[in-house]
Amino acid sequence: MTEKRPAVFLDRDGVLSREKGYVHSIEEMDIFSYAGVCVEQIKKKGYYAIVVTNQSGIARGFFSEQALQEMNAYLIKTVGVDAVYYCPHYPSGVVNQYRKICNCRKPKPGLLNRAMEDYPIDKGRSYMVGDRAADILAGQQAGMRTILLESGYGTSRLEEDVRPDYILNDLRDVISILPDQNK
Repeated sequence: MTEKRPAVFLDRDGVLSREKGYVHSIEEMDIFSYAGVCVEQIKKKGYYAIVVTNQSGIARGFFSEQALQEMNAYLIKTVGVDAVYYCPHYPSGVVNQYRKICNCRKPKPGLLNRAMEDYPIDKGRSYMVGDRAADILAGQQAGMRTILLESGYGTSRLEEDVRPDYILNDLRDVISILPDQNK
C-alpha cells in the first residue's frame, strides 16, 4: 500500500493566477510570476499540489470544456501542479448539460473528495488555499486546515463570514508556514 501524503489544494484564480473574471483562454491566463516556484517548494516539502477550481463559465456558455482542459494542461505544464480538478456546473447556467446542483461546486467538498480518492492523501495534514469563502468552507467540510489569501478576492470581498486557520498575503507566504513532511 502506498503511504499517504498530505496535499495543498489550491484554487486557481486569485491563488495561482490573477483574478480576472471568466478567463476563457490560455492567452487570458495571467499566472503569478512566483506560482511555479511556490508549487515546486510545496512538492519539495512533501505535499501534493492539486488545483480545485469552480469554472461556471462553462455552464454559463462563456467558454467550452475543451478550452478549460487546454488551460488546465497549460497550468500543469507551466506551474507543475500534480492535477487540476474542476466543477463546470452552475444551477442557472444556459448550457443544459452543465445546469445543475452538484456536490463538486465549492463550497461543497466534492472536488477535494474526488482528489482524495485518486491520490493517497492524508487529509488531516492537508491544506485548502483559496481567496474566497467557498474555498475555505470546502476545506473545512473536507476536514483540513484552511488558508485565505489576499492575492485575489481576500478578506475585503468575502461573500460570507468564514474563519480560516490562516489569512496570508499570497502563495509565497504559504510556503513559510507549511511544515516539512520529509523530516
